[in-house]
Formats: sequence, structure tokens, C-alpha cells
Amino acid sequence: MYAQTSKIFMGDMPELMENILNNLNNELYSLYLCALVNRHWCKMSIPILWRNPFSFDKSPSFITKYFSSLNEDEQLVLKESGIDKEFSETLFDYARFLKALNLSWLEYKVKKWIDLECIINSESYYDTLYHVNNLLFKLFIERGVTLHNLDLHFSEFLKLKPEIFYSLGQNVQFFSRLQYIFDGLKLGGYYWTYTPELLHALSCITKSQEQLRQFSLFGLGNLLKFYGIISALEYQKNSLQEFIITGCAYSAEFEVLKNCKNLEILRIRSCNDEKLLKLLNYKIRTLEISGCSIDASIIIQILKESGLLLQHLNFGSRITRIEEESLILIALKSFCPNITHLNISNIEFSTQFLELINNLQKLQLLTLWCFITDIPEEELKIRVMQFAERLPLTLQYLDLGYNTWIEPYIDIFLNHCNVPLKKLLIYHLNNEKNTKALIEFCIRNRTLNYVGVLRYLNLKDHIKKDVEIYVTLVQYECIFVNC
Repeated sequence: MYAQTSKIFMGDMPELMENILNNLNNELYSLYLCALVNRHWCKMSIPILWRNPFSFDKSPSFITKYFSSLNEDEQLVLKESGIDKEFSETLFDYARFLKALNLSWLEYKVKKWIDLECIINSESYYDTLYHVNNLLFKLFIERGVTLHNLDLHFSEFLKLKPEIFYSLGQNVQFFSRLQYIFDGLKLGGYYWTYTPELLHALSCITKSQEQLRQFSLFGLGNLLKFYGIISALEYQKNSLQEFIITGCAYSAEFEVLKNCKNLEILRIRSCNDEKLLKLLNYKIRTLEISGCSIDASIIIQILKESGLLLQHLNFGSRITRIEEESLILIALKSFCPNITHLNISNIEFSTQFLELINNLQKLQLLTLWCFITDIPEEELKIRVMQFAERLPLTLQYLDLGYNTWIEPYIDIFLNHCNVPLKKLLIYHLNNEKNTKALIEFCIRNRTLNYVGVLRYLNLKDHIKKDVEIYVTLVQYECIFVNC
């Protein structure tokens, strides 16, 4: 045992140590400590720390390290932009370690870096931002970065030179390094800023990949034209597993999705075009249709096709009711008993809905936003009790946060619930009756770890003190899960 530990410290078991450090990917403080142990650990920790630095909530001063390798002409560009400083030599070529690039995060961090490094008048500020963004992007290309995830989200202030994108689209050698590990592409932002050259380059990026597993498109104002970007997915028909589309209208380009036989995850958000849903002639494991007008006949056909395969379902709109919801509930009960994650909005808290819940015996995560109509109080109490009793024993996460109507009956729910929940989300906890019921539930079940409260800031101190002996109270957003 001592010999193995010694080998790890001396760097003689690099594969084992690398696996350990990779498991600390999101534990930045722990990784920093590992980097300080010795030079062997440092050489393995630093590349992990610099995989996605633009997403970290920390000082933007790390950007300075990238510029240590700029040539004289590039340093001159910075000086002319108002950044006149010496960049000291670094121990590592940090740019080579980049694995995830989100242009909106890059823009945000560069703005903070400019504010930190120099004082620039308002007239030249955006010129400086433009040059720094482009220098960084050029640096990443020239260092042969092997990206795992690329998020091309443009704003009116983030303008990359068209020739950079055109060069990327034509640079076969550069993309040959990416094609096997480039697994996420997201396009979005202010679409009107896209020039034909940029759109062509984006299409080339998509075509060049052979293992693209996720494609996400975010549009504004129900986009109608896509200039070949969606059609390029024909080249990914054997690898594409997840497709996310937001704020877009139907285009003939979407017909290419019919050829993507390995597509398992489909998320359609805020797209009010039924033609998009009619494209689905395959089986789906994860389906999200949110913020859209829902045609019951189309949804029922999708549920029938997916059947036993469907495990994650998120559908509904907080603005409009689900039309013919009773038919959808019948279809869910008949065709989809294997659902493990269910997020459903704007549906009536009916006896038919309770029957569905009783049928989903593999359910692990449930998020509800229900409404009630003309239910006598005694009948409502009975339904809340039945709801609690019918929840499957597999359930670990329950979100009732936006169901304000259930607040007076939370004690009834908790007193009749025997599910081993780990996380419970509610609207409020503001009286002795509900507080007592929650404490008794914790004592009885002994599994509940967190209670997320939507109105957490309004919790009274004495309630916090009493409850937190048994369970941790947190803000709703801290444990919210969007399935």
C-alpha cells in the first residue's frame, strides 16, 4: 500500500493519477491544491484546470497568460488598442489545454479583463474588445486546440472576423484533429449579425465532424432560414444523439432529421410550428416539448412510437393549457410505463392525472405545475392525500414549488407520503402545522436531504432553526433539476 502511494506521488502511475484528477474536474480548489503538491501532479492538474477557464467564476486575469506567446505584430495590435504591457513567459502553453469554448463567456471575460488591465475611453473600448477577441480565437486555432464543445453564440458586441470562420471552414487539417472528439455544437444569439461567409463556415464546421453527438440551435423570432446549417446534419446521421431547437419555425432543412436513426434526445422549445413535431417518425428516449402549442394527436403518435423506450418527458407550457390533455394522459398510461423523469406543466390536478402517477412505477424525478378548477375543499384534501399515497417508492425528487394552491395542504401531503424522497421543493413554509408535518416526515423517512423553498428569503428564523435540525433548507434554485 505504501509503495503504491509513493508511486502516485512520484508520478510513476500517471494513468491512475489522471483518472483521479479527472474526477475532480469541477472541484477547482482541490485541483489547485493538487497542482501545488509536486511537479508531477502539477503537470497533470494544470491541463484539467485550463480546459474551460472562461466558464469559471473567477478573476479574468488568467487571460494574460494566453498572451505571453504573442508575436511582435500581435503585441503591437494590443498596444494600439490601449493595452501596453509586458507579458512574462509562462511554464505552460495554456492555450493548448482548451477543451470547451463558449463565445458569450469569452466575450464577458474579455470585457472584464480589459476593465482590469487598462483605462480606455468609450470610443475605443469596443475596438479593443474586437481585437482581443480575435487575437484569442486566432491563438486557439494556431495552437491546434482539440475542442470537445463549441458554443457559437453571437451578440451585437462580439464580432469575429469573417476570414477566421472562412479559414476554419476550409482548414481540413485543423478539423481532422477535431472530428472524433468534437461532441457539442450550439448556434445562437442575434442571427442578423451572421454574414453569408459566417453561415457557410458554420455549415462547414458541422459537415467536418464525424462524431457530433449534440446539436443545439437557438433562434429569435421563429427563424425561417438556416442557409444549409441544418442540412449539414446529413453528415452526422450516424452519430447525432441529441437535437435541441429553440425559437425556430419549420424549414425543409429539418427533413434531414428523419435520417438520424440514432437520435435519442429531442428538445423543442418555444417553436409554434406543428410541422416540426410531424417530423418525428423514430423512437425517442428523452422528449421535451415546452413553451409550444401542443397538438394532442401529434403528441399521442410520438408517445406511441417511443413507447417503452421513453424515459424522460418534459412537456407543457406555463402560458397556455394543454389541449385535450385527457387523451394525452391516456396515451402516457397506455404506452409509456417506463418513464423515470417527468416534468409536466399547466395540467389539471385531476383523478385521471392521479391514475397516471400510480401507473409510473419507475418514476425517480417528478416536477409538477398543476392547476385546480372548482374542486370542493374536502375533495381537494382527498386528492392531495391520494396523490401522496400513489407516488411510487422509486421517487427521489419532487418539485411542487410553483403549486401555490397546495400550500394549505402540505401537511396532509407529508402525513400521507411514505416515499423515500431525497429532495423536496415547495413554495413556502410559513406555519406551525406544515413545519411540524415536515419534521415528522423527516423522522419517519430518514432519507430527505434537502428542502428547496421558492420563498426562501421570506422564511422566519425560528422555522429555519427548528427544521434544520432534521433537514437542510436551501433556496429553490439550488437544487432545481430541469429534466
